[in-house]
Amino acid sequence: MSKSFLLLFFKKEVLPFLAFRRPLKQSGAMRIAAILVAAGTGSRFGAALPKQFLTIAGQQVIRHAALALLPHVDLLQPVGEAAPIADALAGLAHLPAVPGGAQRQDSVRAGLEALAPHAPDIVLVHDAARPLVPPGTIEALLEALAAHKGAIPAVPVADTLKRGEKGLVVQTIARTGLFRAQTPQAFDFSTLLALHRRPSHPDATDDAWLLEQAGLAVALVPGSEANRKLTLPEDFVALEHALSPALIPRVGTGFDVHALRAGRPMILCGVTIPCDVGLDGHSDADVGIHALCDAIYGALAEGDIGRHFPPSEADWKDADSARFLRHAASRIAARGGFLANADVTLICERPKITPHAPAMRARLADLLGVSIDAVSVKATTTERLGFTGREEGIAAQAAVCVMVPR
Repeated sequence: MSKSFLLLFFKKEVLPFLAFRRPLKQSGAMRIAAILVAAGTGSRFGAALPKQFLTIAGQQVIRHAALALLPHVDLLQPVGEAAPIADALAGLAHLPAVPGGAQRQDSVRAGLEALAPHAPDIVLVHDAARPLVPPGTIEALLEALAAHKGAIPAVPVADTLKRGEKGLVVQTIARTGLFRAQTPQAFDFSTLLALHRRPSHPDATDDAWLLEQAGLAVALVPGSEANRKLTLPEDFVALEHALSPALIPRVGTGFDVHALRAGRPMILCGVTIPCDVGLDGHSDADVGIHALCDAIYGALAEGDIGRHFPPSEADWKDADSARFLRHAASRIAARGGFLANADVTLICERPKITPHAPAMRARLADLLGVSIDAVSVKATTTERLGFTGREEGIAAQAAVCVMVPR
């Protein structure tokens, strides 16, 4: 049996099992469960995948939804196709997914029956296509259940409502007292289970409807426009923006100098240039890349190139400086950020830089994993003044702007 198979089995089967061997969290004396409804096909959205398995802000929509529920519940019961759910929720504590039904009501009933042996006191029913549950929503729902058998978050209708037929307005509907229902919806578990075990109601659009028909009051708690359901392509854009971390610019500068030396290759910004001299240094002495690395490390407040690649270590003797720049780029990615732009200035009398600048930009862009439009390479001289003017060495300075989460 291969290592990869064992690791996959452990991730998908053992971890979720172990997670529910722990003592259940309690909310007072109450045991809380949640049903994550993920059986829909998302036909209105029109994507190749069901919408709950699309990726927004680096994670699948259903995973965002699960992460919003988990801090508040003892049991998470997904409903839908088992394999993609297991992949999306890998590493999270949840019960094995159960198949959904033809209608949403059938899927919720399947989740309730799967939870029945665990006998929770409260159940939350949430759409897997709602990835963002605003803070305070679940707390408000649980508080409302102290006096009612059900509670839902809802947003007052703000727009004028029209009923239309054949492209014409036939009626204006007063919006006073009208609300748009959202999820998660919260219920006394035994009450909701008993109502779902009654004959099916094809007109039921949510679980609160069942309580209404039974004459049970359902509390309204404030919903939020942020609690948006992924239904149409424009919802994807709005949720991507809402779930993406706020990024701030961080600026860094770098400066480096290397002496000219015969018998060494001239490597600048990752490009080998024909020249009768090269640059002296422990590595390949690419002064442009070294300055650029220092600028990136500086923007991230992570020291300088010598801290990451000490010149005293033999590993970096004659090393290709491309390795250093790839590392610097990986540090940006590790922070969840990206490089907005980089600007390198080479200061020398020779060799001439301009003919090689396009190749240098392309090489740096490749190493950094960015568009060539984000990279500038230029050159200047010191008008024959100083060590660069006397052709004793080459200097480089660099400036970068990186965008990282707050």
